[in-house]
Amino acid sequence: MTDELKVEVAPDDELEATVSEATDTADDAAADGIELVEDDEDDEEDEEDEDLDSEDSLTYSNGVIEKIVAIATREADHVLGMKGNLMHFVQETLGAENLTKGVSVEVTDDNRVIVNISVIIEYGAYAPAIFEDVKARVTERLEAMTGLEVAGINLRIEDVMTREEYAASHKHAQESAE
Repeated sequence: MTDELKVEVAPDDELEATVSEATDTADDAAADGIELVEDDEDDEEDEEDEDLDSEDSLTYSNGVIEKIVAIATREADHVLGMKGNLMHFVQETLGAENLTKGVSVEVTDDNRVIVNISVIIEYGAYAPAIFEDVKARVTERLEAMTGLEVAGINLRIEDVMTREEYAASHKHAQESAE
């Protein structure tokens, strides 16, 4: 039987002393003919840890989910653009395009997704119809691409513009960045 010694990680300044003490204890026990046996509860915990380490897993970063949502939202009729926060504005001013602007996601305890979207819609369009279109597209894309269930979608209309106004403001922002 191989003697294994479990050492808990301590703050760096205490780590060297802890390892030294544990080694001395194991050496003393071996010199006295005492066999060190690990606690059964520790064995069970180790086996559970090994099981967790050996399982396959698939995870998505929030950025991936947000990007899928943003692209699906932009596909909806009468959605002119996404409305982000100040950080997104600064990034765009510096020339970076942020595809996740205007989107945030929350994952519930049961691995469902709550999506928050802020958009600019076209003047004259019927907002409830835009909401239903965005909701259907986002739900379909997320489930098809990730298998995640959508628990809820919150759509916030941040602005209303004509297509011409939006194009002009977008062009002005790009020129400012250059």
